[in-house]
Amino acid sequence: MASNKPHKGVLKRMRITKTGKVKHKSANSKHLKSGKSPNRLRRLRKDRYLLSTETKALEQLLFRRLRGRDQARSVIKRSPTPAERKAAAAEKAAAKA
Repeated sequence: MASNKPHKGVLKRMRITKTGKVKHKSANSKHLKSGKSPNRLRRLRKDRYLLSTETKALEQLLFRRLRGRDQARSVIKRSPTPAERKAAAAEKAAAKA
């Protein structure tokens, strides 16, 4: 059975930080700089973080959970560890009996 592979083009253009935010280079900063003000060029030099609405589409390409600029860390629910899963199953069985 084939495994899910992350989109390599996206991985080359974006960096996923340790906290799950997605950093990317600003648009309009590569060429034709003479018509742009120095303030604008300074702003464009900085890396940007993706919005949470855009990260949802990226999650499908990368097959992993991501977090947007305006999302708290608690928004992303982590998968339970095997020990936590076993404890939850034991609680559920005790509640049934």
